[in-house]
Amino acid sequence: MKILITGAAGFIGMHTAQRLIADGHQVVGIDNLNDYYDVQLKRDRLARLAELPGFTFVQVDVADRDALMALFDAHAVTRVVHLAAQAGVRYSITNPHAYGEANLVGFLNMLEACRQHRIEHLVYASSSSVYGGNRKMPFSEGDSVDHPVSLYAATKKANELMAHAYSHLYAIPTTGLRFFTVYGPWGRPDMAYFSFTKAIVEGRPIQVFNNGDMLRDFTYIDDIVDGVVATLYRPATADAAFDPLLPHPGRAQKPFRVFNIGNQDPVALGDFIAAIEAAVGKSAIKEMLPMQPGDVQATYADVSALAEWTGVQPKTSIRTGIDRFVAWYKAYYRVT
Repeated sequence: MKILITGAAGFIGMHTAQRLIADGHQVVGIDNLNDYYDVQLKRDRLARLAELPGFTFVQVDVADRDALMALFDAHAVTRVVHLAAQAGVRYSITNPHAYGEANLVGFLNMLEACRQHRIEHLVYASSSSVYGGNRKMPFSEGDSVDHPVSLYAATKKANELMAHAYSHLYAIPTTGLRFFTVYGPWGRPDMAYFSFTKAIVEGRPIQVFNNGDMLRDFTYIDDIVDGVVATLYRPATADAAFDPLLPHPGRAQKPFRVFNIGNQDPVALGDFIAAIEAAVGKSAIKEMLPMQPGDVQATYADVSALAEWTGVQPKTSIRTGIDRFVAWYKAYYRVT
């Protein structure tokens, strides 16, 4: 297949492109290379992809409707992995319009491009943030997601609703993936594990929010890619047994699906920091702070629906994943 990956210079985008190319597919990657975080890191990811046969990169912003349509016209892609988005809960507090452009306008442009070019399957990034302040654990696709606590979460819930409308109106198979705290080599510098590692290496304090009383379903990048690729290979289908009056785990009467992708093993923030300290070989200096606006105390994924649909199960332990990340960090930043 020829597959389009948006956000190809991103963390999940690069790893997904590598896997699909290894599976023998052609990949067209697009990205706008914005400066939300270090652009050089994005360029270095692209440099790795450029070495692979079957990869083509085009710098395009998904919020640019004409440029996106021209790209679809020029490349006969059959399936799409849409990962391009403005990420970050805290950044949405201070830069809300970036989320409207990338996550709402950009997603609408993608849906229209898929409709007009008869794409076989659209797999797109949602987020565990849609569960908001939900206290029922673990989070399941059938739970209410009507109370987001950040604009970022609201845009991701909106993406799921928009995808449902297009699946209903035009029978476009769409699958939304609710990612749970992804980490690993080549990760995003704005994520806590990355900034913790950097601060510990440099001997600076780390900021520990909610006084460390937090749980996260940290999910290693390889487990995430397993889920993305497996769902891409199995397009969403209509659920004949769907009843809109009953709780529904991410299904519908039309070809629409939503799945959690997590580790289904939440880790206390203190234990996560301890794993980083062990991998770095140095203790952290901790600055305890209150909960930040838009944040949640715990995340915990029920991944049974994804396992039933694809056979994919998370398999990477926190210690293994953190060891691999820190080894990459030291090599990339030449830490002696």
